[in-house]
Amino acid sequence: MLILLSILLVGLAMIGLCIRVIVKKNGRFGSQHIGGSKPMRERGIHCVNTQDYEMRHVKKINVKQL
Repeated sequence: MLILLSILLVGLAMIGLCIRVIVKKNGRFGSQHIGGSKPMRERGIHCVNTQDYEMRHVKKINVKQL
Protein backbone atom coordinates (compact mmCIF):
# COMPACT_ATOMS: atom_id res chain seq x y z
CA MET A 1 0.00 0.00 0.00
CA LEU A 2 2.84 2.37 0.85
CA ILE A 3 4.54 1.71 -2.49
CA LEU A 4 1.31 2.45 -4.38
CA LEU A 5 0.87 5.70 -2.45
CA SER A 6 4.48 6.68 -3.16
CA ILE A 7 4.07 6.01 -6.90
CA LEU A 8 0.86 8.05 -6.92
CA LEU A 9 2.52 11.00 -5.17
CA VAL A 10 5.53 10.94 -7.51
CA GLY A 11 3.17 10.79 -10.51
CA LEU A 12 1.19 13.78 -9.25
CA ALA A 13 4.40 15.70 -8.66
CA MET A 14 5.58 14.99 -12.21
CA ILE A 15 2.25 16.12 -13.65
CA GLY A 16 2.38 19.25 -11.49
CA LEU A 17 5.87 20.08 -12.73
CA CYS A 18 4.93 19.45 -16.36
CA ILE A 19 1.50 21.11 -16.43
CA ARG A 20 2.67 24.09 -18.51
CA VAL A 21 4.41 21.82 -20.99
CA ILE A 22 1.42 19.49 -21.25
CA VAL A 23 -1.30 22.15 -21.60
CA LYS A 24 0.49 24.70 -23.79
CA LYS A 25 0.83 23.97 -27.50
CA ASN A 26 4.52 23.53 -28.34
CA GLY A 27 5.22 23.99 -24.64
CA ARG A 28 8.70 23.40 -23.29
CA PHE A 29 10.72 23.95 -20.17
CA GLY A 30 12.66 27.19 -19.99
CA SER A 31 16.42 27.18 -19.76
CA GLN A 32 17.71 26.37 -16.30
CA HIS A 33 21.19 27.70 -17.03
CA ILE A 34 22.41 30.98 -15.62
CA GLY A 35 23.30 32.14 -19.13
CA GLY A 36 19.64 31.80 -20.14
CA SER A 37 18.48 34.32 -17.54
CA LYS A 38 18.30 37.91 -18.75
CA PRO A 39 18.68 39.49 -15.26
CA MET A 40 21.83 37.44 -14.64
CA ARG A 41 23.31 38.45 -18.00
CA GLU A 42 22.55 42.10 -17.23
CA ARG A 43 24.53 41.76 -13.99
CA GLY A 44 27.45 40.21 -15.88
CA ILE A 45 27.04 36.81 -14.24
CA HIS A 46 27.74 33.86 -16.55
CA CYS A 47 27.74 30.10 -16.18
CA VAL A 48 30.97 28.37 -15.23
CA ASN A 49 31.53 27.05 -18.76
CA THR A 50 31.41 30.57 -20.22
CA GLN A 51 33.69 31.91 -17.52
CA ASP A 52 36.15 29.08 -18.14
CA TYR A 53 36.12 29.77 -21.88
CA GLU A 54 36.72 33.48 -21.30
CA MET A 55 39.60 32.79 -18.95
CA ARG A 56 41.27 30.35 -21.33
CA HIS A 57 40.68 32.02 -24.69
CA VAL A 58 39.65 35.65 -24.40
CA LYS A 59 42.00 36.70 -21.61
CA LYS A 60 44.77 34.33 -22.77
CA ILE A 61 45.59 32.85 -19.40
CA ASN A 62 47.79 29.77 -19.50
CA VAL A 63 46.22 27.24 -17.14
CA LYS A 64 49.39 25.14 -16.99
CA GLN A 65 51.25 27.97 -15.25
CA LEU A 66 48.69 28.15 -12.45
